[in-house]
Amino acid sequence: MQYNLINNITPNAAKGSAIFGIFKGANISQFSYAFDKPELTKISNIIKSSSFQGEINESISIYETLNKNFEKSYFIGLGEKNKYNEKKFLKAIKKAADVCKKENAKNIYINLDTFSHKDIKKDWAVRNISIKFNDIEYQYNKTKNKTKKINYKINKLIFLFRDNKSINKKIMNKAITQGEAISNGIKLAKELGDLPSNICTPTYLAKTAASLGKTNKKLNVKVHNEKEMKNMGMNCLLSVGNGSEEPSKLITVKYTGANKNEKPIVLVGKGITFDTGGISIKPSNGMDEMKYDMCGAASVLGTIKCISELNLKVNVIGIIASAENMPSGSATNPGDVVTTMSGQTVEILNTDAEGRLVLCDALTYAERFKPKYVIDIATLTGAVLVALGKVASGVLSNDKKLTEMLVNSSNISHDYIWELPLWEEFQSELDSNFADIANIGKRYAGTITAACFLSRFTEKYNWAHLDIAGTAWNEGGQKGGTGRPVSLLSHFIINYAKSL
Repeated sequence: MQYNLINNITPNAAKGSAIFGIFKGANISQFSYAFDKPELTKISNIIKSSSFQGEINESISIYETLNKNFEKSYFIGLGEKNKYNEKKFLKAIKKAADVCKKENAKNIYINLDTFSHKDIKKDWAVRNISIKFNDIEYQYNKTKNKTKKINYKINKLIFLFRDNKSINKKIMNKAITQGEAISNGIKLAKELGDLPSNICTPTYLAKTAASLGKTNKKLNVKVHNEKEMKNMGMNCLLSVGNGSEEPSKLITVKYTGANKNEKPIVLVGKGITFDTGGISIKPSNGMDEMKYDMCGAASVLGTIKCISELNLKVNVIGIIASAENMPSGSATNPGDVVTTMSGQTVEILNTDAEGRLVLCDALTYAERFKPKYVIDIATLTGAVLVALGKVASGVLSNDKKLTEMLVNSSNISHDYIWELPLWEEFQSELDSNFADIANIGKRYAGTITAACFLSRFTEKYNWAHLDIAGTAWNEGGQKGGTGRPVSLLSHFIINYAKSL
């Protein structure tokens, strides 16, 4: 996709489709700089004769050639002007992107001024337009033959504005580049999540990481096999894959963009490529969704892809703990006790609480990198859906400053998170008669007790846990990976890099 920032359209400019935002009840005369008077009259009459009111999620398409450069014009409702904000902006831009995809628009002029507002920064707006319009190009076709859809591709995305003095092109171009990189990371995470488990195995994740490592000299990839993990004492991680013929993997992706002495941010992703629940087997209804149980790992790889494309001056390490959780004669049994890499023993009361078992060894492994911050990302508990639905991911942390930084990045990216308490009073839920810790608590506060389990392995560094079980995928007719929280993590690292 090519990008351009222009404040006037020359006669030899590419023909394309134009997008304008319009508030409810707004006068059409505001577009006089783009259309002459007869054209404005024509547009006004078309709008008046339609049901279009300028509400959010409304649009109207005008196909008659009105401007010599505009083959089609789309007007997107922005709602009431005094209620317009970043959330409304994002809804309007998504609507605009969807309209363009439906109309197969190739060259797109998006009028930045009409979507802007005094409370919306132009670089933020441009970055998010870039994210949304790149994102609509994603089309899952990997396992389709006869029903394969033609991929939608945009040739040019042209940002049109009126006042040259109000635009710093260097800042705007940087925002475009950031948006494209974030979207590329999201698309990678989506595809990994969407792939079936007979393709996207732990070995496939390792190969994906290796291929990513070939794209940038600052990336270094290491894949540990089961023998190596055994020698490191990762019995807990290995216990999850005991019942599967697919070998478990520990994948490390190092991005060195800053001084080697600079402490890295470590991202730890849960990579359960399929989760039957093991011996504590799940009900069959909806079990196909358990191919998404590696979305934490997918988000780590997507974020690494983003920051490597941007060549950020920061050190980041991605750790992926990957296994397939299957029932068999060699599977781990409920009641088994295993010794973790940290030396703590765990009584596995429920083999379907496997994510924390692979993560705990990966979190201990993270200590060797002397991290500045460690963030783990996991589709960990169904309980987080009860608490937060599919709107926000849960965040629990042992570091207030890190939480505040993540919340700030959440507010910027609108990839929402919500803090849950990690109080000492919850820890006793994990008491065991036969080991140092049980892998599940009692019936209630499941998201919190899962984080309490992980916290036992994170005492030597600043850590946050993101439970993305509710936000990593869509259900129903729109079933598929969302790519969250790649946007949140990318904004977090972009902002952190500025402080170095």
